[in-house]
Amino acid sequence: MSKKEKKAIEEDEVNAQEGTESSGEESQQATSDQSQKADESPEALLAIEKDKFLRLFAEFENYKKRTTKERIDLFKTAGREVISALLPVVDDFERAIAEMQKQEDAHIEGIRLIYNKLTETLKAKGLESLEVKDGDAFDSDVHEAITQIKAPSEDMVGKIIDTVEKGYKLGDQIIRHPKVVVGN
Repeated sequence: MSKKEKKAIEEDEVNAQEGTESSGEESQQATSDQSQKADESPEALLAIEKDKFLRLFAEFENYKKRTTKERIDLFKTAGREVISALLPVVDDFERAIAEMQKQEDAHIEGIRLIYNKLTETLKAKGLESLEVKDGDAFDSDVHEAITQIKAPSEDMVGKIIDTVEKGYKLGDQIIRHPKVVVGN
């Protein structure tokens, strides 16, 4: 054998020994991890499992509260579309009553009774009218400005001059903004 071949064999032997030493270290680490798990007392394992259980229970309670709140909100606004569709009918009743009062028609009392019954039924379902008075400050979150006209006086600039159409809210949500004329 030549010197080169002997060196190569020696290097292979050294590498093989180093490999067995490193795999021995890995097996020692694995056995120490297993022994640590085995060394954990039943009380510590119980505490870990109890913590997991409490977290899961709290998460489930939050889920129940959230779904209950969503269900309540759904019931509050369930008839929103139907009520919104009835609002033009209410407006027509109001216009008809106003015209009949001008002419003192005999049928006005019957129409007024039907109108009152309709509005009371809608109120029972949670509908409220938004009261807007002339001279109130304009709020873009609540009111819908359909036009601006020259204010009759300086103190009416930025204030509501006239209400064209009433606004309504169902529960806490505005389902129709009052349409107003604003002074400029």
